[in-house]
Amino acid sequence: MRKKVDERIRTLIENGVKARHRSIFVIIGDKSRDQIVNLHYMLSKSVVKSRPSVLWCYKDKLELSSHKKKRVKQVKKLLQRGLLDPEKADPFSLFLETAGITHCLYKDSERILGNTFGMCILQDFEALTPNLLARTIETVEGGGLIVLLLRSLSSLTSLYTMVMDVHERFRTESHSQASGRFNERFLLSLASCKSCVVMDDELNILPISSHMKSVTPIPVLEDSEGLSEADRELKDLKEQLNDDFPVGPLIRKCCTMDQGRAVITFLDAILDKSLRSTVALLAARGRGKSAALGLAIAGAVAAGYSNIFVTAPSPENLKTLFEFVCKGFDMLEYKEHMDYDVLKSSNPDFKKATVRINIYKQHRQTIQYIQPHEHEKLSQVELLVVDEAAAIPLPVVKSLLGPYLVFLSSTVNGYEGTGRSLSLKLLEQLKEQSHISSRSTETSVSGRFFKQIDLSESIRYASGDPIESWLNGLLCLDVTNSIPNISRLPPPSECDLYYVNRDTLFSYHKDSELFLQRMMSLYVASHYKNSPNDLQLMADAPAHQLFVLLGPVDESKNHLPEILCVLQISFEGKISHKSALKSLSDGRQPSGDQIPWKFCEQFRDTVFPSLSGARIVRIATHPNAMRLGYGSVAVDLLTRYFEGQLTPISELDDEELPKDSDVGVIEAAEKASLLEENIKPRTNLPPMLLPLRERRPEKLHYLGVSFGLTLDLFRFWRKHNFAPFYISHVPSSMTGEHTCMVLKALHNDDIESSGSGPLGFFSPFYQVFQKKFTKSLSRAFRQMEYKLAMSVLDPKINFSEGDNTPPPPSDGFLNSISETLSSYGMEQLEAYTNNLVDYHMTEDFVDDLARGYFWGKIPVTLSYIQASILLSMGLQGKSISCIEGELKLERQQIMSLYMKVMKKFYKYLNSVSSNETRPTVSRLKDITLEPHPVSVDDDLNKAAKQVQDDMNAKMAGQMNPELLQQYAIVDKEADFESALRNGSGKILSGGTISIKSTTSKIEKKQGKQTENEKSDKKRGKHDHSSKSNKRRKS
Repeated sequence: MRKKVDERIRTLIENGVKARHRSIFVIIGDKSRDQIVNLHYMLSKSVVKSRPSVLWCYKDKLELSSHKKKRVKQVKKLLQRGLLDPEKADPFSLFLETAGITHCLYKDSERILGNTFGMCILQDFEALTPNLLARTIETVEGGGLIVLLLRSLSSLTSLYTMVMDVHERFRTESHSQASGRFNERFLLSLASCKSCVVMDDELNILPISSHMKSVTPIPVLEDSEGLSEADRELKDLKEQLNDDFPVGPLIRKCCTMDQGRAVITFLDAILDKSLRSTVALLAARGRGKSAALGLAIAGAVAAGYSNIFVTAPSPENLKTLFEFVCKGFDMLEYKEHMDYDVLKSSNPDFKKATVRINIYKQHRQTIQYIQPHEHEKLSQVELLVVDEAAAIPLPVVKSLLGPYLVFLSSTVNGYEGTGRSLSLKLLEQLKEQSHISSRSTETSVSGRFFKQIDLSESIRYASGDPIESWLNGLLCLDVTNSIPNISRLPPPSECDLYYVNRDTLFSYHKDSELFLQRMMSLYVASHYKNSPNDLQLMADAPAHQLFVLLGPVDESKNHLPEILCVLQISFEGKISHKSALKSLSDGRQPSGDQIPWKFCEQFRDTVFPSLSGARIVRIATHPNAMRLGYGSVAVDLLTRYFEGQLTPISELDDEELPKDSDVGVIEAAEKASLLEENIKPRTNLPPMLLPLRERRPEKLHYLGVSFGLTLDLFRFWRKHNFAPFYISHVPSSMTGEHTCMVLKALHNDDIESSGSGPLGFFSPFYQVFQKKFTKSLSRAFRQMEYKLAMSVLDPKINFSEGDNTPPPPSDGFLNSISETLSSYGMEQLEAYTNNLVDYHMTEDFVDDLARGYFWGKIPVTLSYIQASILLSMGLQGKSISCIEGELKLERQQIMSLYMKVMKKFYKYLNSVSSNETRPTVSRLKDITLEPHPVSVDDDLNKAAKQVQDDMNAKMAGQMNPELLQQYAIVDKEADFESALRNGSGKILSGGTISIKSTTSKIEKKQGKQTENEKSDKKRGKHDHSSKSNKRRKS
C-alpha cells in the first residue's frame, strides 16, 4: 500500500541542501532498511548535481551481500523461502545497483577518512562507539543525510539498557555490570538537535522530535550570480590577486575564505626568503589544512626553493597534501613527466604512497618525504612541512625544528586526537621566543618569527551546521573554549575533594552538561591525546569513579563551582588465585586490571592480584592553576579518603556502601507506545557532588598510576611516596615515552607484612625493581636522561660517619662486588688514583663499582653530580663527549669529579679489604736465600782436613813395600857400580839412573794387581768426598 510521506521530512532535506547543512534520520523498526530508498530519492531530487554517493557501514554482515553475484543468489533464496516481497525488493535492488554504494566494516572505518559522501547509513547500533560515530558522520558533505538504523524497540528508553559491544572491554572480574549512561545522554541529545528526526519504519515522526512541528522552508541567501556572502568574499579575493604570481593561480583552488588567507600567509613567509619563520596552522577536521599546505609547497617550488622536506606520522597521511601539490603545479602550468615526476614508495607498509616529487623546470628541485625520527637527514633543507604534528611525539617535533622555514599543521578539535600538547607546549614556547626576539633589536637578526593561523570554516559543509554543533556537544569535541577563567585561586589547604555522581553528570540536564564540558576541557588541556571513546569510558565503565577538587563553595550563590582539578580512578584487583595462575601459565594478560596483571607478570606473584586497589587513570589541573599545589592536595585527600581518615569510624560501621544507581526503564514508557512516548531527562537524581566526608570509602590496599615517563611526572608521583615497579623497555610510538607504573601501599590491617617504611608491603618488590632497572640502564635505557635515571633509582648518596664505618672484614667482600676487583682491579684502581694510568684502565670494573654503590654495598658519600657521572659512565656506558653535552660541563671538570669518586671508592675498599689475601700471578719460580747452618771457617777447616787425609792416604799407598818391590835390584851390584862409573861416579842432575830389572814376570803381575786394588780404594774415597761436598752446597 502506498503512503504519502510527511512533508516535514521533505522540507528538512530541502532546507539542508539549500543551506549546505547535514541532517540525521533515526529509523526504528525491522523494516527500516526499506525507507532508505525513499530518503535517497528525495535527496536526489533536491540536489542539483549528480546523484549523491552512499556510504553503508555495518558491524560484520549485511542482510544482502555487497557482492553483486552473491546478492542475486541471496535474493533468489529469500524469494523461494517467501521472506522477500517482490514489490519491495525491486526498488531496493534497483537502489543497490545504481546508488554507487561504498560498503565498509566498522573496524575498517579508518580507510574512509578524507572521502566525501552524500549519504551515510549506520546499522548495528550496538557496535557504534563515539569514535566511529564522529568518523563516519564527518565524511558527509553539506546537504547530505546520516541515516541511523535501529531494530524494533518497545520503547526508546530500552536503549538505556542495551548491551553495547564496547561494554565487553569495560568489564573486569570484579566489576562486570556496565551501565548505559552514554546511550541515555545520546538519545536525549537527539531530541535537542534541530536537524534530527526520529521515525519508525513507516516514516512516522516520533514525539521525541517535537521540534519538527515548526519546520518551514528557508529562503536561499544568494545574490544574482547564485553566490552566498562567503562565496562572494572569496571570489573578490581571487579577482584581486589574479595577476600576482604565484599567489593568483594558487588561490583559485581555495574553497573557503579561511583557506585562502592561510595560503596567502604561507606564501608571504615563502617569498620573504629569510628562512626565520615558523607558521602553525591549527584547525578542526575537514577545514582544508592539508590542501592549504599542498598549495603552499607548490608556491615554494615556483619561488625557487630547492630542498623541501615533508614529514607526517605516515606517508598515507600525506595523500591529500601531495594531491594538492600536483593541483598547484597544474595551476602553475607545470606538466607531469616533462617538468616533474612523482615517485611512489616501494615499501609495502606505505601502500604505494607518494614519497618524492622531482622538479626539473627551473633547476633541480625536490619535495622529499622523511619519517619523523629521521631528523638527521635534514641537510641543506630550506623548507620543512610537518603535517599532523599532534600525532608526532613532542620531543621529535622539537628535534625537527631548525634554522629553516617551518610550516606546522595540526588538528586541535577532532575525533582522531586533540593535539593540545602541541598548542599548549610547543606553540607557547615558539610564541615566547618570537616575543623575545621582537623586543630586542640585537636578537631580531638571529631570532625566529612565529605566526599562527586558525581555520574555522568547514570545506565539506557551510558554517553553522547544526549536526556539527550537536556532535561537538555530544562528544565534547570543541571544549577548548569551555575552559572558564578562574576569578580567584583559593589556597590549596582550603580546597576539598568531591565525589561526582555519574548518573547525574550524564543526565543531560543543563547544569550537568556545563559541568561535564568543563571537566572534559581540563582533560583536553592536560593530556597529549584525547578520544571521544574516553567519554563513554567515563560514563559506562563499572569500575571507574570521578572526583573533583573545588575551592570553598558558597551555597548561597546559585552557580556552578570552579573546577581546579579532576581525578578519574579505576578500581582494580580482587582477582581469584585461579585466574592469576591461569594468566601466568598462559602468558597473557586479560583486559582491564592493568596494575595487578603487570605486577603478577613482573614478579610472578599470585597473591598481589587478589588485593584490591585503585589506579588513577587521569589527573587534570586547570591550566591557570598548574604548579600551584592543587594536584598534590587532590592526591593527598584521595589517599587519606581511602585510608579512612576523612570519614568518622562510626559512619564507616553503620553506613552501607553507596552504589551508583543502575539506569532502568521508565515505568511510564513501558506502558506507552513509540508514537506516544515522550523522552525527558530524569528528575529523581541524587546530588551531583558529594563531599568525601559524607561517603563511605571502598576498602583498598594500594593506589597505583600508569603514565608516560617524564621527569616532572615521575617526581610528582615520587613526592607522594609512589614507587615504580615497572618501566617498559620499548617507548610508546605516540608519545616517545616509556610506560611507567608506580604503586603506593595504603595503611590496611588486612596485610600481615605491612612493613615499617613508607612503602609498606611493597618495599621488597621495589628493591627487586631497582636491581633490574640498574642492569637495564646499559641496554634499553642507555639513552635515558641522567636526571630521570637518578630519580628512578633514588639512591642514598649522603652517608653519616656511622654509615661510612667499614663492616667487619670478610674474605669475600671484594669478590661480592667484582671478581675483577678481587683479582687485580685494586692495583688498577690504586694506579689510577695515583695518576699512573688513564681512566680507561677503570672501565673493566667501573660498572661493578657503580652497581655496588647504587645497591648500597659501598656506603660512600658522593655529591649529586658525582653520582650522576658514575651512573652515566658506569651503568649507562656513555662516552665523555656525550656526558659533556648532558651535564653542560667541560671534559676536565668531568674527569676531575670522576677521579674524586674513584679515590673515595679506593679509600673505602682498601680499608675494608686490607686483610684480604689477593692472589697474584707469578711467571717464574721464586728462589729463597737463607743463611747456611755451618759457618764458613768450620766449612773450610773441614774441607782442609779432608784434603789432608786424602793426601796422607795417597802417600801411604805409594810407600807400600810390596809396590816398591817391583823396582828392587837383586844381585846387580855390579851393574849398579858400572852405571855409576859410566856417570863418572856422580848422579846426574835428573836424579835417576837406569838399571835393567830382573824381576820375574809373575812378580810383576802380582804387583800390578795389588796396585789396581789400591787405586780402586782411592777412587771410592774420592767419590764419597765429592758427594758430601754436593750435599753441603745444596
